[in-house]
Parts: sequence; C-alpha cells; structure tokens
Amino acid sequence: MTVSDLMRALLQDSYGEARDVLAFDDIPVPEPGEGEVRVRVHAAALNAADVYIMRGRPTIGRLAFGLPRPRQPIRGQDLAGVVDAVGPGVTRLSVGDRVAAEGDGALAEYACLKEALPVRVAASLPLAEAAAVPLAGVTALQAVRVGGVRSGHRVLVNGAAGGVGSFAVQLAAANGAEVTGVCGARNAETVLSLGAARVIDYAAEDFVGTGPYDVVVDLAGNRTLRELRTALAPDGTLVLSSGNGTPMMGPLWRNAAASLTSPLTGRRLRPLLARTSRDEVGYLFSRIARGDLRPLIGRTYPFEEAVEALAHVSEGHARGKVVVTLREE
Repeated sequence: MTVSDLMRALLQDSYGEARDVLAFDDIPVPEPGEGEVRVRVHAAALNAADVYIMRGRPTIGRLAFGLPRPRQPIRGQDLAGVVDAVGPGVTRLSVGDRVAAEGDGALAEYACLKEALPVRVAASLPLAEAAAVPLAGVTALQAVRVGGVRSGHRVLVNGAAGGVGSFAVQLAAANGAEVTGVCGARNAETVLSLGAARVIDYAAEDFVGTGPYDVVVDLAGNRTLRELRTALAPDGTLVLSSGNGTPMMGPLWRNAAASLTSPLTGRRLRPLLARTSRDEVGYLFSRIARGDLRPLIGRTYPFEEAVEALAHVSEGHARGKVVVTLREE
C-alpha cells in the first residue's frame, strides 16, 4: 500500500469526550461500491448529533450507534466536496460535481456515499457554507412546517443562535411570522440580523411568561413541557427538537409525554425527528441562491484542530454552525 492509498481521518474507538476518545490516523481510502460515489471532502459541518454519538448518550442510542463502541468510527455527518470517483450503476452524478450531503464519516479526506444522498452545489456557493446546510437546515425547515408557521403568527425559537435555530429564525420570518429568539446576550444582534423582531436573553428574562405564542420551536430542551405549554396560545403548537433529556433515555420520555398529553391540552405538542432529504436540501440551496437564506457560520477550524472543534460544540453554546475545513477550494 502506498501513501496515496491512505487518507487522514478522525477516528473514535470508545465513547466519551472529544479530547479523550478522538484521534487522527491514516486509513485506506474507500472505494465506491455499487450505486455509490466517493467525495473528496473539502468541509465538514458539526452538529449536536455528532456529540450525542461521540458520548454514546443517551445510552439507549448505543443500540443504533454500536455496542460497546461506535459502529462508524469516523465522526461527522455533514460534508461538502467534489466527486472524485463513481461506482457501478451511478447515473445521476459525475466526477467533478460539487456536492453536499448528510452522510456518515465526514471528518475524513474522502467519504463514500449512496448516490441518492448528495445534492449538487452551485459554483457560487462556497463548499464550507454548503456543508453547513443539510442536517441543521432541513431540521429547521421541517420544524417550521410541522409548526404550520404562517404570516401573522407569533413564533418563539428557543435556541435561536444555534445551527438549527439560526435557520429556523430565518425561515419563520420569511413566512411572515413575528419571531422572538431566545439566546444569550452576546448573540442578540446576530439573531436580530437573521430576521427576529425581538430577542430574549435567557439569563435575564424568562420567556415562558412573554407569550402567548402561536408556535414555540424548542431546540434547547431545557424547559419542562408544562412551562413550554404556558408560553403557547390556547390553540398553539409546540415543536420539540432536541436530543437533551435523561442520560439513559434522552428525550424519549418527554416526547412520549408530549404525544400522549397533546389531545388533552387543546394545544398541539409535536416531537420532531427530522429526516434529511435530497429534495429539501436542494430547496434550501435554491433559497440561498435567491439571497433570502444564509448559513450562519460561527467558527471554522482547520482539519488538524477537528478535536477542538468537537470539544467546542460539546460545550453547548456554539453560535451558528461550526465548520471544519479539510481543503482549500
């Protein structure tokens, strides 16, 4: 095996915190199989989901992630890059296409993905920005749709300065809603610039008593269902999209309670398990091209500092998206 047959990747062989369980190594460059394309990764965007998988929390998630260690050793789920090889049966994509996708193993120099996943990226959109869109952007889009956000609605986004929240604020405002964003004081101007009409500093004011709101999008997972219902109008909708909860079960009990009690309260309590689709990522890219949506990138890290990037996201207060750059365009 020659040096050119190897690639650099960020690997994990046990569950825990970033600085304890992540390390770089050289591993074989993957070959695309039937219906797969290989992407030369230029940028990878990090998400809260990466932290949950890295920690193996909630513990029940290990049934899917892998026991006793992650089944997929390469962290990262959102990537953008250039197709550099195609497997048998691939017809939609070609070598040289600029693409972005949600796919496992983003923090590596190359990644193989099913052809159905990647979306072509226009030449006008930097790949670092494209990487920030798939998981967070689609989660926000689905949250706004599940909430039925429309013109005239009063909408509260709890966690407005984060990766998903920054998209949700923009999408809700574009639908004509009056958006209130909940975030820290240092991010207030940023959230206002995204289209929020008002910002509540969670350290200085309790948003629960500031309603009623037609829609509450809870991305922080730091308030009880009772408190969140209090903020809703009598016929309002609560959208729950957070992995926070108990160490063992995560948000499962909370989401189950929301589904069971929703018919009894007169309010709609809607847990959201977002599923990224190529069409919805493409739709978001079209909005970005029109100029009425933009990825908010709070920090970028070079590939060699990817462990620190994940440690930063693990702290839970990242502004917008955190992007790791592997190559210059």
